[in-house]
Amino acid sequence: MKENMKFTVIGAGNGGKAMAAHLALMGKRVALYNRTYNRIEVIAQRGGIDLDNPEGERGFGKLEMVTNQIGAALEDADVIMVVIPSSGHRDVAAAAAPYLKNDQIVLLHPGRTGGAIEFMEVLRQQGCKGKPIVAEAETFIYASRSEGPSEAHIFRIKESVPLAALPAVRTPEVLDAIRTAYPQYIDGGNVLKTGLNNMGAVFHPALALLNAARIESTHGDFEFYIDGVTPAVAKVLEAVDRERVTVASAMGIRARTALEWLDLAYDAHGADLNEAIHNQTGYYGIKAPATVNHRYIFEDVPMSLVPIAAMGDRFGVSVRAIDSIIRLACIVHQTDYWRRGRTLEKLGLDKLSVGEIVNYVETGEREE
Repeated sequence: MKENMKFTVIGAGNGGKAMAAHLALMGKRVALYNRTYNRIEVIAQRGGIDLDNPEGERGFGKLEMVTNQIGAALEDADVIMVVIPSSGHRDVAAAAAPYLKNDQIVLLHPGRTGGAIEFMEVLRQQGCKGKPIVAEAETFIYASRSEGPSEAHIFRIKESVPLAALPAVRTPEVLDAIRTAYPQYIDGGNVLKTGLNNMGAVFHPALALLNAARIESTHGDFEFYIDGVTPAVAKVLEAVDRERVTVASAMGIRARTALEWLDLAYDAHGADLNEAIHNQTGYYGIKAPATVNHRYIFEDVPMSLVPIAAMGDRFGVSVRAIDSIIRLACIVHQTDYWRRGRTLEKLGLDKLSVGEIVNYVETGEREE
């Protein structure tokens, strides 16, 4: 592992600011990039970010560079942390393609479903001359928020986060490169497994859409998981979850069920999903989105549900529940999420068999 590694954080939202400040306070060399300069202007003037972190390092995280020039941000980066909504991954890949070099690590936080595959496909289409390692995390490591233009707050740092590289044979290199900063990351198998273990696909879109009237009438003034999940709503979440797990099985992946995930992540148990959700004490106090124009729909539908449904359609798995949630989202947002989402064609997988896809994510080799 290289000494004095440089991290570049892409994105200056809640998560990006928290990560950049935390890395700097851990003694790492850090650059922060954001496409629009006004979001990072105060950070650039101050030279860093104030971080409140009850779990560890806190104070002023001094950054080596703050810029809206992606070429400069990537120039001598060893690890590139992409901390933006997954709907922006294609744009970042296209912008970064001319500058990426051999063995630079690009890590998506998180990839949602198909993130690393999509990123790599865009690099291929753009004729990227470098050969970076593209990887994705199963979920974002921080629970964080922005306290101001150059302030961030970390509420919690997850203890264990699966991660996988594309190809999977390079996952150990990624884990080794980030271990001194993030020992919490563990081998997630491959990017099919991290993508199909995407719990946001189960918990976010259906719950937001089935509570649309309440969200609009109260502007989100209710507890999203506690008041929003009733026995009937939970049955829909269970149907979406069953289809996700079945699609994963068709792709050769043993995915965790939502019940297993609640047990693993929160030690919350129940006879069914409704009971387990209400036994998860961490959900109490979490308010609903204030509007249905929220990332739980406009990000999680195209970047999570669409690729899962596309895999189901391609490989003979019934995904009627997932299809119904996508259709509702299209109606509510007056948007064709099938067209905007991660289709198999956009992922470059439309002509591959299951075996060829698995071989690709494991070894990086594919039929052209």
